[in-house]
Amino acid sequence: MNDIRDNELIVSGIHLDLTPSLKPFVREKADRLFRHEERIDRVRIEVEFDAQQNPSHRFTAKGHISIHGPDMNASVSSDECHKAVSLVVDKLDRMIRRRSRFFKVKRHRTGITSDMQDLRAFIA
Repeated sequence: MNDIRDNELIVSGIHLDLTPSLKPFVREKADRLFRHEERIDRVRIEVEFDAQQNPSHRFTAKGHISIHGPDMNASVSSDECHKAVSLVVDKLDRMIRRRSRFFKVKRHRTGITSDMQDLRAFIA
């Protein structure tokens, strides 16, 4: 398995100072992404604070995964910073699992030509 030190994790705050408790929290949560997919090149988590927003949407966490193939992006708004980070990592994790299931189905699909041959043999 890949260690989180082998991959790049970028944590940044926009209009927000990252607290000492937030950085290890994000690293711990992002470690799950690296365990589920070994071909991740980089994960970037941005936490943004907007004081003018509705109090239930003050913190926005944005996640970007650089991976072989199309990059994955997710964004979640919440009333707490840690909650927003947790929700965005959960969303990215679901996207990675959906991507891996798609590739497994695609790999095991027999193809239309063999389906047509089976149908012709059944009709004849």
